[in-house]
Amino acid sequence: MTRLIFLGPPGAGKGTQAKQLSHSCDVPHISTGDIFRAAVAQQTELGKKAQSYLNSGELVPDELTLGLVRERLAVEDTEQGWILDGFPRNVEQATFLDELLQEIEQPLDCVVNLEAHDEVVLSRLIQRGLVEGRSDDTEDTIRNRLDVYRKNTEPLIDFYRNRQKLVSVNSNQPIEKVAEDLLKVVEI
Repeated sequence: MTRLIFLGPPGAGKGTQAKQLSHSCDVPHISTGDIFRAAVAQQTELGKKAQSYLNSGELVPDELTLGLVRERLAVEDTEQGWILDGFPRNVEQATFLDELLQEIEQPLDCVVNLEAHDEVVLSRLIQRGLVEGRSDDTEDTIRNRLDVYRKNTEPLIDFYRNRQKLVSVNSNQPIEKVAEDLLKVVEI
């Protein structure tokens, strides 16, 4: 079974790598970002609440995110494993996730920290914004997201390192090399 969490700054390649690895391991890739963007596009109740946070580069409040993750992990396709991308984003969410995983008897295998330099992240996300026409990938919004990441999400690195669950992968490398490194992590 494969039960992984992907951490790393915005633009580190979490989504790209999680999608590839989920296909290789035949487990669902669960991205809170994708779920929120779909909810915004469909103008669901959650989407309407999340839209203003996403547009400004702020994190969606925990109560909205926690409910979404609980619902998603209850779906049958997660029984053999999953890859979480974009969750948890802070220590409080990680604590909630630990409790939830115990409750549903789905223990975490490891946490993959995709490390990337700010300038690499900025370049990748500006390019993505141009290619995909994403309004949330402007330089100011990206820099704000990096600040929010450092403040809220970086403490998770120590949280999981202290639990001997953290594995770091250099994501400044070409996509193919990062994918190779991730396959080695899964085989551990």
